[in-house]
Amino acid sequence: MILGMSVANFTVLHVAISMMAIFAGFIVVGGMFSNTGLAGWTAFFLFMTILTNVTGFLFPIGGFTPALAVGTLSTLLLVVALIALYAQKLTGSWRTIYVVTALIGLYLNVFVLIAQSFQKVTFLQAYAPTGSEPPFLIAQVTTLIVFVLLGWMALRRYHPMRLVM
Repeated sequence: MILGMSVANFTVLHVAISMMAIFAGFIVVGGMFSNTGLAGWTAFFLFMTILTNVTGFLFPIGGFTPALAVGTLSTLLLVVALIALYAQKLTGSWRTIYVVTALIGLYLNVFVLIAQSFQKVTFLQAYAPTGSEPPFLIAQVTTLIVFVLLGWMALRRYHPMRLVM
């Protein structure tokens, strides 16, 4: 039991939170492309992504795992994104720091989605049963390239003069 729920039910909740975070993250990236802050979507994205990490830490895990490493890294990056956005108001280099940390936070959520999909979705398991086969690697490398391009484009286009939150 986790928070009074079975592990299966808690997993469904965790996945739902993660999917909402990913959806909101892509809306926020779209806002960066159009040079708008989208304050509500941004707050929702950051909150849901941090909540994804927190719920991930609640699973019964024995020892330090790659999932815990990703969750810890993501949480630290999102704390920096929160500081850049809300405390530093994206002034000076804090705009770049925010864009990079927010995009990496979103990327890590998508990275885990792909990894979990190859582990849990029967159709995909056949193509990468150990997670080291070419289809899995191609999916992850392609995703990384897409996120590097998204980050580069967001850095070029997102220049808010003053963002009021």
